[in-house]
Amino acid sequence: MNDSHDHDPFSPPEPQRFDSPAPDSHAYEPPASVQPPQLPEVTDPLLPSDPAAAVAAPNDRLALDGTSVWLNRLGEELVAWLKTLASAAVYATLIVTFGFQVARVEGMSMAPTLQDQDRLIVNKLAYRLHDPQVGDIVMLYYPLKPEKSFVKRIIAEEGDQVRIVDGRVYRNDVLVDDSFVPPEYRSHDDWGPRVIDEGYYFVMGDHRNNSSDSRHWGLVPKKYIIGKVQLRWWPMAHAKVF
Repeated sequence: MNDSHDHDPFSPPEPQRFDSPAPDSHAYEPPASVQPPQLPEVTDPLLPSDPAAAVAAPNDRLALDGTSVWLNRLGEELVAWLKTLASAAVYATLIVTFGFQVARVEGMSMAPTLQDQDRLIVNKLAYRLHDPQVGDIVMLYYPLKPEKSFVKRIIAEEGDQVRIVDGRVYRNDVLVDDSFVPPEYRSHDDWGPRVIDEGYYFVMGDHRNNSSDSRHWGLVPKKYIIGKVQLRWWPMAHAKVF
């Protein structure tokens, strides 16, 4: 009897056996530390690449903004000042034209009450409210040459009778109180008597022997009286309200 077995074509095949190959010492091993791939540096085109510049840029913008604000404020201040100056000029013009006027004394015809180069404020509104009064110190246009102006004292008004005897002034036969005139300033002339015409005034300077006034060039029409001397403001030490 034979021990060998014939292959049965109808029997299932035997499973194949596979043996793992021995490890090859030359096989690839990855490096101990794997570096990530290097990516290209991406920069923002709107931002400076230099960190110092990144800090400086906002500071520059702030400086420019601050300068603009300062210039705007300066412009506003200049406009405000110009408006103020323009308003002051308009007000000054109106005041000088219709209200008050600054005047300067030239000469000694009103001494000792007023001295040469005294600065005065003349109230031009005063005689819009009422007529000039006897005793007022006034600024007036010189009747013989109206482009010139004088400062004198009103001695008499329309309807009054005036006469001067040895320098003593009588108004309606009453001696005028002129005690403010020092003896060395008195005159010794005679004038009148005369009744003052309607709408006119008789004026004299306080320095009676050194004054050109109504005794020499006649009466002053009311329309020639500019205003009342209200204040002597210079020199400051002798400031006075009249």
